[in-house]
Amino acid sequence: MKDKQSASHLILENVSHNYGSVSVLHEMNIKVNPGEVVVLVGPSGCGKTTILNIISGYIKPTSGSVVREGIIRTVYQQDGLFPWLTVSENISLGLRSLKDSSIHKKEMTELIQLIHLEGFESHFPHQLSGGMRQRVELARVLAGDSDILLMDEPFSALDYQTRLRMRLELVRLLEKRPRTVVFVTHDIEEAAQLADRVLVLSNRPATVVRELKIDTPRPRGLTDHGVIQTMKEILTELGL
Repeated sequence: MKDKQSASHLILENVSHNYGSVSVLHEMNIKVNPGEVVVLVGPSGCGKTTILNIISGYIKPTSGSVVREGIIRTVYQQDGLFPWLTVSENISLGLRSLKDSSIHKKEMTELIQLIHLEGFESHFPHQLSGGMRQRVELARVLAGDSDILLMDEPFSALDYQTRLRMRLELVRLLEKRPRTVVFVTHDIEEAAQLADRVLVLSNRPATVVRELKIDTPRPRGLTDHGVIQTMKEILTELGL
């Protein structure tokens, strides 16, 4: 495996985007450092998902430039598992670049152990809980040579207790397999628990109005001072 910390530069410079006559983003400037977790929060409809689509290359910005280095994979709100494939087969999609069968098998075993789903390799998605499906999704995007993870409210469809567990799972998995992460959420608690930096966006057309750096080491409890203080500052910036 190559060093994930050195192959994932990501820069948006003066990026603006319009959908017809509607201006969604205005001169957006974002730099994400290798191995960093940056969380985007902001009002509903302000363009957070548009930012991820521009980063991924799915859409081109109306103006401005994007620099991205490395392989990008995306995790969505609703898991993207193929229902007709087993756990192992879904994860294998992230290992397609591995031609050596012995390396493929070793990698698969490590990923299954990483997400604590030993014994579920032959199960289909409908046989798993929501949290288990999201763990399979995380294993798939962490497989192989992915460098940058784009996460679009990946836990919002889960119940509250499962969301709390999945945040801890994500922290644990990123400790084992570091990646550069851009994470979109409406949940300020989630942002404060996960981020190295939180970027607070304005109403549409969105721009970055506040950057909050969090130095408290992960995993973070909900009552940690850094989490509480960050939540207060986000709420203040959003006018809530």
